[in-house]
Amino acid sequence: MKEYKTESIRNIVLAAHSSAGKTMLVEALVNYTGGSTRMGQVEDGSTISDFDEEEIRRGISLFTSVVPVEYNNVKLNLLDTPGYTDFIGEVISAMRVSDGALILVDSVAGLEVGTEMALQYSEEFNIPRMILINKMERDNANFEKVLKSVQEHVETRLIPLQLPWGEKANFNGVIDLLSMKALKGDGNEAVAIPAEFQEKAEEGHLALVEAAAEGEDDLMEKYFENGDLTDQEIMRGLRSVIWAGKFIPVLVGSGAHKTGIAPLLNALINLMPSPADATPAIAKNAKGEEVTLEPVDDGPLAAYVWKTTADPFVGKQTFFRIYSGKMVADDRVWNSNKGEEERLAGMQVPFGKDGKPINVLHSGDIGLVAKLSATTTGDTLCKKANTLTLPTANYPNALYQVAVFPKTQSDAAKLSITLSRLCEEDMTLSWHNEPATRQTILQGMGDQHIDVTIRRAEGKFQLGLDIQEPKVPYEERITRENAAVYRHKKQTGGAGQFGEVHLRVSPLPEDDFEFVNDVFGGSISSNFMPSIEKGIRNVMKEGVIAGYPVHNVKVSVYDGKEHPVDSKPIAFEIAGREAFKLAFKDAGAVLYEPIMRVEVIVPEANMGDVLGDMNSRRARVQGMDTQKGRSIVKALVPLAEMLRYTTTLRSMSGGRGYFSMEFDHYEMVPQHLTQDIIDAKRREDQEKED
Repeated sequence: MKEYKTESIRNIVLAAHSSAGKTMLVEALVNYTGGSTRMGQVEDGSTISDFDEEEIRRGISLFTSVVPVEYNNVKLNLLDTPGYTDFIGEVISAMRVSDGALILVDSVAGLEVGTEMALQYSEEFNIPRMILINKMERDNANFEKVLKSVQEHVETRLIPLQLPWGEKANFNGVIDLLSMKALKGDGNEAVAIPAEFQEKAEEGHLALVEAAAEGEDDLMEKYFENGDLTDQEIMRGLRSVIWAGKFIPVLVGSGAHKTGIAPLLNALINLMPSPADATPAIAKNAKGEEVTLEPVDDGPLAAYVWKTTADPFVGKQTFFRIYSGKMVADDRVWNSNKGEEERLAGMQVPFGKDGKPINVLHSGDIGLVAKLSATTTGDTLCKKANTLTLPTANYPNALYQVAVFPKTQSDAAKLSITLSRLCEEDMTLSWHNEPATRQTILQGMGDQHIDVTIRRAEGKFQLGLDIQEPKVPYEERITRENAAVYRHKKQTGGAGQFGEVHLRVSPLPEDDFEFVNDVFGGSISSNFMPSIEKGIRNVMKEGVIAGYPVHNVKVSVYDGKEHPVDSKPIAFEIAGREAFKLAFKDAGAVLYEPIMRVEVIVPEANMGDVLGDMNSRRARVQGMDTQKGRSIVKALVPLAEMLRYTTTLRSMSGGRGYFSMEFDHYEMVPQHLTQDIIDAKRREDQEKED
């Protein structure tokens, strides 16, 4: 593939709800521009952008793929993203490095939850947007109805650039409101607008001119004086209002049937900004000062790593976007986040699953390099002499957890390294060992997300995993002071063991653990105190009443006995352990549970259902609000009640609701539930013994 300068590049993210037709639109664009000899099909797994085994098996996009399209000496880097909300991290990563968004809307379904998310995130990233109402050939396609469904959701005004030339089976092409021509089929054949569409087209053209006039004061004055603008002036004005986010242009087409492809390409080239026109990136230098990066080849090198893939056969692949300077194959670069040097061996332009070798990538372009050792998603590549760090994207917190267990001993050996490699690829995926439950926890955005990850672990890394619903990390605490005595005496012939410990436990709200030696008169030698403390700490890890860690307790050893011959550290460790258990059990032992701060956002029609469901989950609602036709509920909810809330909320809201959740504090478990948890632990211990 030839080199493209900054002004001749367009980085466009394709975002939409699942099944809106993004992947087939990419096929049509590549095929129309001569990048392929035939269009692939999602059904038979032959598309350029859906090449992963899991994508082919499921028939949906799961990962962002980059497909460049060359047209009229411009390269459009199309970033085809997943539409299913579990994979929103892929969409965020792609938007982070795009200069414009093409949001597809199904001509029958209209606004869907994936569309809402795409509109929301493109607004957050402050990138110009276009809407393509796709699949206009479908039965029940309705342009006006779909347009209205989107306009009701967004505050930004929608402005059609095109009207459909018929609908459903009669969809012949598009009526271009700029040139005032009807464009048949793929858009190469222009004819006069049919009489039945003439009036509507004139209204649309007038609205377009008025929108363009708002772009500049000079254009507004000329429009008021003459009542019209030239084609060049309309284009200039439209660029201004679209880039400023005042309007969202709307196009129509059918990706699968290659209808409206040429006018779509022209609109993307003429109305979407190149990296040279986009807002310059802000980075931080070695001193922590902010630096504005102009997208020029002779600027300081700064490239953001927005995606990495780990493959045991191909090796690690690193996708980057250059914000300043240029990248040269086989050059050495500096990873400012890791403080390590990397070599750009075999630099490529990504094209679906393949890469096309290239020697130089100019500022603003997207590239791929294999086998970087230290670099992960979110890192910045620069020159060591001029260290720069670009800001990373913000990703939502993981909402869905599973406990994972290796199937075999060999799986156990590679568990941590494989999970780490998978999480390096996906910023919404994370894992950790939970000390309270002694489980390995894998966290993602939903059940589909976790299922795909488990399958990838097995298919790509030969790691067999079983999953279970995770245990809640409860804590054991006490509510009052209590004392206990325990004597450990063991005589088996020869040297014996002897240790007696008198200790007192009391609540310690302001700290986690305190151990105090209050023995006077030398009844226990001070050199046995570390052994007593060790025994107590071991019990605290394992728990006393339900098998969960003990917290917020003060232990005072105030008396005891030792034997001049038989007293040993192990004897006092056992005595301290057992005395602590006895004291803890009768000190008003209780369980504490994690309480999460939850924010649920749903359509107003689902507000009552959400509040009723929250009440059943022991939630304390902290506030309610309405914003852009959606209801927001803020509440404090026990984690035990939220483990599978992702699935429940989707079911309750028809997939249109979403939520965020983060840890807030620990709180006492109600007494009637505490006994159930203790009983469950006893049953589990009994099953292990059996």
